[in-house]
Amino acid sequence: MSFPTSSEQPWKPATHQIYIQETGRYFDVCFFSPPTNSAIILLDITERTRAEEALQEKTRELERVNLELEQLATVFTHVREGVIITDPDGTIIDVNKAFCQISGYARDELIGQNPRLLKSGVHSPEFYSRMWQSLQSDGHWSGEIWNRHKNGKNLAVLLTISGVRDTTGATRHFVALHADISAQKEHQHQLEFIAHYDTLTGLPNRKLFDDRLHQAMVQSKRHQQPLAVVYIDLDGFKAINDNYGHDAGDHLLQAIGEQMKACLRESDTLARFGGDEFVAVLVDLADIHTSTPYIKRMLAAAAHPVAYQGHQLQVSSSIGVAFFTPADDSAADQLLRQADQAMYQAKMAGKNRYHIFDLTHDLALRDHNDNLAVIRRALKNNEFVLFYQPRVNMRSGEVVGMEALIRWQHPDRGFLAPKAFLPEVEKHPLDMAIGEWVLTQALNQIADWQALGFTLPISVNVTANHLQHIDFTARLQQLLAAHPNMIPGSLSLEVQLNCQPDKIPRLSTAIAACKNIGIDVTLDDFGSGCISLDYLHRLAARAIKIDRRFVHDTPNGGQEQTVLQGILALASAYQRQPIAAGVETIAQGEMLLDLLCELAQGYVIAEPMPATAIPGWLSNWKPDSSWYHRPVK
Repeated sequence: MSFPTSSEQPWKPATHQIYIQETGRYFDVCFFSPPTNSAIILLDITERTRAEEALQEKTRELERVNLELEQLATVFTHVREGVIITDPDGTIIDVNKAFCQISGYARDELIGQNPRLLKSGVHSPEFYSRMWQSLQSDGHWSGEIWNRHKNGKNLAVLLTISGVRDTTGATRHFVALHADISAQKEHQHQLEFIAHYDTLTGLPNRKLFDDRLHQAMVQSKRHQQPLAVVYIDLDGFKAINDNYGHDAGDHLLQAIGEQMKACLRESDTLARFGGDEFVAVLVDLADIHTSTPYIKRMLAAAAHPVAYQGHQLQVSSSIGVAFFTPADDSAADQLLRQADQAMYQAKMAGKNRYHIFDLTHDLALRDHNDNLAVIRRALKNNEFVLFYQPRVNMRSGEVVGMEALIRWQHPDRGFLAPKAFLPEVEKHPLDMAIGEWVLTQALNQIADWQALGFTLPISVNVTANHLQHIDFTARLQQLLAAHPNMIPGSLSLEVQLNCQPDKIPRLSTAIAACKNIGIDVTLDDFGSGCISLDYLHRLAARAIKIDRRFVHDTPNGGQEQTVLQGILALASAYQRQPIAAGVETIAQGEMLLDLLCELAQGYVIAEPMPATAIPGWLSNWKPDSSWYHRPVK
């Protein structure tokens, strides 16, 4: 086909472009108008069109890729996580600014290096081997890792590594994201410290100690070695706080904690339970005696003076020790209780010492505590009663008074004598509670007899511990005030002597205070134990009661009679009224009268009896004929 030239009729440019679906091709439509007839020319532009479309698509693709690269570059530059890009062999080909800030290295110091540059030495070779195996098999790995900063310090990092593969599946790059979690780790460490350590001393607290004690007990059985639990309580710590302030107390606790910890080995544990209580567990002992040097060192460390703002702060300690052996089945809390009990024994023994837990003593202590509980319940349930034993002048037959004697009307065992239960309450608050109950009942009984027309003074036994209590006299005055019509002299007290010279001043003061309010005191069981002339001189007692041993054995003569004569001579010299206890035969009464001891009580006169039996006894009482108006020799 030929086309007209421009000198002929000119072409009219294509005004349309069409696509013929049947042929799948593109055409330009051109119009030609010769003089006679018009024609339409179709020009095939399929290849050109497709090339243009491909070029346009390529241009759009490049624009999209450029946009993505710009976005990636923005992310790479501004993301807060550190980013490393490596080749398949691990050589670093790029890092972002955040990673440089995290690691401390400049970008040019890292390019071309291997990430092994960051190894901290914390992890084992096996750790990195497992990481590489995961990357090879799964194409990714994530977890926490410790890296080394350029300055040499280790930092915790949350690391995610991903492999970038090409269309064939081969790894082209590795991309690693690093998030610095050192601050979170430090916060976690602080929380764990607070949870497991004492914030004042830095020592383990009760929770961590319990865990270590359990572990130590397992190791003890495994290695067949004993361990020791050591309970330490500071003596006199409250005075430090009171005199110097709590800051001084805290300083002292810190210093003592450090000093005692220095006495132990790395394998041992010293913990603070709070206040001024510390507990240690000593492990790897060859035998229980191996612990002794460490215990003594801790005792000395606790007593070592501590300087504070120009003052020397000093306390001592009471230490209790309990042992666990591989053959034991004791639980951890039981060991602690045993050590705690032993510590209290050390404190009661005088402080500044240690005491080793004794199972036999512990069983006895448990029995003692059980007995105290039963006695306390008996007092609450009004199971105690008072019996009365008459005291008479054997020569004249006059009834000079009654001694109140406590009995326990036990629901199962019947009436129990004082020796069956009073020793249990010695030096215990129950001693004073029972003593006050006896005083109250005796005063009520005096009032009842007085209402019936009997004037019968009652003598009440009180312990030296009760008599010397700071509130005894005041409380006695309150009880007396409840009986304003009581005849003076109707109540007197009896107290047993002891052999503690340091207690004499307090006992003397207590007896004098009773005398000032009209209450006479008799020294009971005189002649037993220690006898000191100083007692009679310093104690303003009205009378002395002679121990029954000298009354029983005297009729046979011998040393006891000599002692009895000496006691009576002392009573006369110091103007104290002698009273004989335990008179059980007529011959004993005769001997006492011949020695000028007229006042007595005992079974030959009358056994202790309930208050209801006293009026009947009074109506029938008369002295033996050999006593009555017996001539004075």
